[in-house]
Order: sequence, then structure tokens, then C-alpha cells
Amino acid sequence: MRRIGVAKFKQECLALLDRLDREGLIITKHGKPIARVTPYETSSAELIGALKDRLHINGDLTATGVRWDAES
Repeated sequence: MRRIGVAKFKQECLALLDRLDREGLIITKHGKPIARVTPYETSSAELIGALKDRLHINGDLTATGVRWDAES
């Protein structure tokens, strides 16, 4: 787990939160840990519909682009 001083955390808070990994971050004051920041766990159910109106499909989704004859 990465450690960072409280003063540096205060200066770079938003950027650090944007780059926060699963492991999280320990905030220290005078070298002693005072807090742990970890990402909020979201359930898989919240992901359903998360990309609505963000994806655009061009063409036929089920087509492979290869023509073939099932009779032969």
C-alpha cells in the first residue's frame, strides 16, 4: 500500500483520488499512519446500464462480414 504525507495529500487530493488503485493509500503525519483511503466497492448490479447512451454500434452487431451459403 502506498504511503503519502498529509501535507502532500492535501495539495494533490483530487488527483490522488482519480488515480486511486484497489490497494488504496495510507496517509501519514510525521511518518505515522493516520488514515487509509480505499476505493468504494460497487456491486456488479450497478454496472448494468452504466454505458447507456455512451456506446454507438455501427452496422449489424451479429454480422461477421463474411458471406456464406448454408446449403453447400
